[in-house]
Amino acid sequence: MTTTFDLRLDTLRTAYTTGDTTPRQLTLALRDKAADLNDEFNAFIHLLSTEELEPYLAALDGKTPKDLPLYGVPFAIKDNIDLAGVPTTAACPAFAYTPDTSATIVEQLIALGAVPLGKTNLDQFATGLNGTRSPYGESRNSVHPDYPSGGSSAGSSLAVALGLASFALGTDTAGSGRVPAALNNLVGLKASKGLISTAGVVPACRTLDCVTFFTATAAEASQLLALTARLDPRD
Repeated sequence: MTTTFDLRLDTLRTAYTTGDTTPRQLTLALRDKAADLNDEFNAFIHLLSTEELEPYLAALDGKTPKDLPLYGVPFAIKDNIDLAGVPTTAACPAFAYTPDTSATIVEQLIALGAVPLGKTNLDQFATGLNGTRSPYGESRNSVHPDYPSGGSSAGSSLAVALGLASFALGTDTAGSGRVPAALNNLVGLKASKGLISTAGVVPACRTLDCVTFFTATAAEASQLLALTARLDPRD
């Protein structure tokens, strides 16, 4: 496995099936790569430690891609979306809290076999479209060092564009998912409100907020939507 390992869903499924890599090998390598790049790009607010990753990896033991649609797929989570046991900051340290339960969409993805890599940087409280309004550092564009990443889901776009995650979760109220996706040559899927649950998401505007997927291809965004779209009573 190299640092340019193809993380697209179908390619990754094949790599696991043929034994080219394992979820543990890949996830730990990606975590190290993300740590190396973070000083330059400020993509992550919190990268899960090896100890924090272990329960998710252990849950895959004895299973295969035939058992779980997203078996071993690494993904990143915008830090206004809850991951149980990890602080949610919304890029505001004074606001931070540690949730006991994950957001519904995060629970769904983990149940499907996906592995959370960390919480990503954003314009504070998801209010901004450039990715530079965060006390955790400005997020630069993945291609052009003089350009911003776009926001507010800055770190989520970078996690995918830099090859650190197969997909990432962001939010979109007025462009916060689509703008950074476009500026980093990605697909940003904003589904109709209610298709993807926003339970466990720090609101920017409760009546307009949507969770978004960042992917390398439209086909992957469609696959993820098909796997997760459902009515959530918590929403």
